[in-house]
Amino acid sequence: MHRRRLITLVALTALLAMITPAALGSTAAQSSGSGGASQSPTLSVTDRLADRREVAAGTRAYSVGFEDGRFYANGWHITGEMGGVWTPPLKLVDGVWFGLDGQWVGPATKFTSGWGYARFDLPDTAGLKLQRTDFVPDGRRGALFGLKITNPGAARTAKLSVDAHSELMGQYPWGFTGVTPNASDNLPDKGGFDGQNLRFSDDGALPGAPVHHYAALVGTAMKPDSGTIGDQFWGPQPGHRCTGTEPGAPADPKPSQCDDGPFGRGTGGELTYTLSLPAGGSRTVWLAVAGSDQGMAPAEGELRQVLRNPDAQLAAKVASRLRLGQATRLSLPGDRLVQNAVDWGKQNLADLTKTATDLQIRWTNQGKQFPAPLGTVPEATWIGAGFPDYPWIFGTDAEYTAFASVSVGQFDAIKAHLRALRDISDILNNRSGVVVHESVSDGSIWFGHDSRHTNPDGTVTYDFNTDETVKFPSAVALIWRWTGDNRFRDEMYDFAVRNLRYVVRTLDADHDGWPEGLGNVERTGMGPEKLDNTVYFIRGLYDLADMARSKHDGATFAWTRNLARKLQQRFDRTWWFQAAQQYADSLGENNQQSFQKHWIGQTPMEAELHVKGQTVPGLAPHGHGTTALAGRENECYSGERPLNRGLFHTGCGGGANGQGERVIFGLTTSIQSIGEGNYGRLGPEQQQRYTHAIAETMFSEPATGGTPDEQPGATPETFPAPDQGANIDRCWTCRSMFMQAWNNYGTMWAVVHQWLGVRPDLGNGRLEVVPQVPQGQTRVAGANILLGKGFVDVAATHSGNRYTATVLARVGAHLTVGQTVPDGAKIRSVTLNGKRAHFTVRHTNRGQEVLVDARAGGSQRLEVITA
Repeated sequence: MHRRRLITLVALTALLAMITPAALGSTAAQSSGSGGASQSPTLSVTDRLADRREVAAGTRAYSVGFEDGRFYANGWHITGEMGGVWTPPLKLVDGVWFGLDGQWVGPATKFTSGWGYARFDLPDTAGLKLQRTDFVPDGRRGALFGLKITNPGAARTAKLSVDAHSELMGQYPWGFTGVTPNASDNLPDKGGFDGQNLRFSDDGALPGAPVHHYAALVGTAMKPDSGTIGDQFWGPQPGHRCTGTEPGAPADPKPSQCDDGPFGRGTGGELTYTLSLPAGGSRTVWLAVAGSDQGMAPAEGELRQVLRNPDAQLAAKVASRLRLGQATRLSLPGDRLVQNAVDWGKQNLADLTKTATDLQIRWTNQGKQFPAPLGTVPEATWIGAGFPDYPWIFGTDAEYTAFASVSVGQFDAIKAHLRALRDISDILNNRSGVVVHESVSDGSIWFGHDSRHTNPDGTVTYDFNTDETVKFPSAVALIWRWTGDNRFRDEMYDFAVRNLRYVVRTLDADHDGWPEGLGNVERTGMGPEKLDNTVYFIRGLYDLADMARSKHDGATFAWTRNLARKLQQRFDRTWWFQAAQQYADSLGENNQQSFQKHWIGQTPMEAELHVKGQTVPGLAPHGHGTTALAGRENECYSGERPLNRGLFHTGCGGGANGQGERVIFGLTTSIQSIGEGNYGRLGPEQQQRYTHAIAETMFSEPATGGTPDEQPGATPETFPAPDQGANIDRCWTCRSMFMQAWNNYGTMWAVVHQWLGVRPDLGNGRLEVVPQVPQGQTRVAGANILLGKGFVDVAATHSGNRYTATVLARVGAHLTVGQTVPDGAKIRSVTLNGKRAHFTVRHTNRGQEVLVDARAGGSQRLEVITA
């Protein structure tokens, strides 16, 4: 059964010959020679470019290629077809290629990630120096490829050739056996030349599907000398078709051995131009690929818009990304690696933010059917889970990514994502309250329908995940607290209530309070009641109670608060598995504990509760929480050098088969990271082990010789581990995502919420700032941390027995400033702005929080001295 699944698929030692981290300081920049791009921070790599994927992305389109400038087949939802140029839900072309004076431009010698663009240093060709810049203007259904040609000699002309190979096909159906209709039903493209552009079309219908009208155009603003159509146009690539049945997996064949997959039915074309090149000068030729799933006329309009002043559009693109970078500006002198991970993670979230229109909501039942749509969502915006195989809409991904999004002020995208989940879910599930799991951008639903089916052995399987439904109210409450947006709360409130009412009404057959159904582990052999569902249900009840109280909904407040209290009181004695000094993964018949060493064992420490207006870090009591966290900081549960040191999916000897699953995911590592932070375990072999495990993949990881995992500045879905190595060593269909959204939870939330202690509750008119400087560091700071329509600046220090917090809050809320000191420490003095201050002490799993009422608007400096 295929669902959205966690697939089994020392110091920062930057080797400057391979990777040039031109932006290892968050404000560093490297001149890039094209308009506003010269202002962008950059990261470059020169090693194994043909094995590394990259993306240039906008809100309506994206281009996935390889860092040598070529376009190889890769991906597994539609075998080999997940790269190329896409405008969701439609693929346009497999790739584009340039040649000069009868010579194809060779593979790039250096690849550079910029904020909002990608750049390739290309070898000299026909006596000319070359560089290519790829970017996608936001709001446009097309991509731009700029070939900068520098003529070092006398004025001359050159013959430019451009090849393109079309592949008009939707993001669904996929190519798995039994899926109907199937990617193997893909219709052949037709090509033409209109005197200006290459034109590609695909008109018809897949079996049982409605008629479609797909169109793509490729061209420049110049008049070409000629245009030719034919299947043979692949630039310098031979057009080799891989089948997916080749031997050698998971190592071979590499993507560079495959130009097309088994379902490719595209055609190709070539344009030629005569260029006049000034002596000692440069010119840039901008090639556009644009298209539409609504026919040729809209595609033509998109092409015109994409080709309108590309240099200005590039400058605007970079400027927009620089503005994103101005939110949550960090200064972490003791941990530049994590500082840089947050800076580049902001760009990952923006790259993954997408919009599509006219989503026809269909329940495909994991590919078994393709019925008439149940309804239409006119427009949806979301943060995609990952490139290239998960660029569409997920429930659980958004619910984790939300913590990262609010930390860096990207409120609009995550609000829109939750709206999309609600709208899709209500159509799909007839307003039952069940949250959809996975929706492709055309509205096809693979998993997440409110239904169950009986297996041949008599067991019942759910067609949705419980965890997504119980987590949704918490995501709404999180955004409400960070923005103070009561209209958003009100808009989502009814759905959030229906989420938890459904769980209580239909997912507790034995009436013990623990919800039944599938959770996020998605592995066989577990009991019906899962740990993560329970933890997030308790959190969700408290969060819904908080929103109910703010809305004066007394009945919902009383129901959710009372149930949350009862479950919290019973939680530890029910779920703590004494024999292993860990929490049970699930409960079986008669609540018998099952311990299979899955990563969800850390969720009782990762989840944060809001109880009586106070932040409660961690559901687990301190003793059990710290024991469980420390128990995973070893080679049974976490990786060791020379591989990544993150958290395994399943510890040694675990799982239903007793074999474990030593695969490190960004999500599992994030859960451990945040759990450590909730219990004040911020030091090098505790939380820092896991924040660095995430961050090093973006810049310099030992397993790949001190280079990024794939694209510089991007954090992948899985990290190099004993049971699944680095992506660059894996085959064309064996790789995880090279950019994954939810990983940023483990770094962004750790720094902003735990280190800097930013805890807004703007919906209730409150803001707490209670920092905790990690062990081994002396100072952490963040500026322009966005809160609603305002911001807060925070700087915290710790030296010996002296703790300080300096806070400037420009936000309409009651401000409390604090510091976190170790349990058992005696408070000698507390001053605010140099004067003795009245303070309270709150004992939490982090330590003692020393709290002082302050006022927002001016700078407030708190100093705590312990005995």
